[in-house]
Amino acid sequence: MMKNISTALIFVVLLVSCKGNTIFEEPIDLIPKDSMVLVLKDLYLASAAKGVKNKKQQKRVSYMPLVYHKHKIDSMRFSTSNFYYISKVDVYQPMINEVMSLLEKEKAVYANLKKKKDSILTDSIAKMNKTKKANKKKMEISEDFEKKITSYRKKLN
Repeated sequence: MMKNISTALIFVVLLVSCKGNTIFEEPIDLIPKDSMVLVLKDLYLASAAKGVKNKKQQKRVSYMPLVYHKHKIDSMRFSTSNFYYISKVDVYQPMINEVMSLLEKEKAVYANLKKKKDSILTDSIAKMNKTKKANKKKMEISEDFEKKITSYRKKLN
């Protein structure tokens, strides 16, 4: 009987002590929201770049330390700030939406640059093909001319 009461009491205490919407205290060195958005954007890019080969043909390179260095923070400061913002979903969700918006804008800029680069490449290939055709035509004319000169010389001899 006493065992059942103590078990029930412990169960009730544990149940009451659990909170689903815990908001943690603001860290002393909290990264401001606008800066945090930029850090998150860069970290998403760095994380996505792990699977892409770099100029040295290396894969699985971690660019996270470069992001921390760029923003003059350390991983611990980011971790505590991120943990705080995650605990406040109503603040964190708009930040993530802004990150996604920035990434979409950046994607559009790079897509536009790629389109321009591809068009320049296409134009140069077309110009090169045109030059080859013109050179080929000149060679044909030159060969015809050579044949005519040779036949004319034969007639003269």
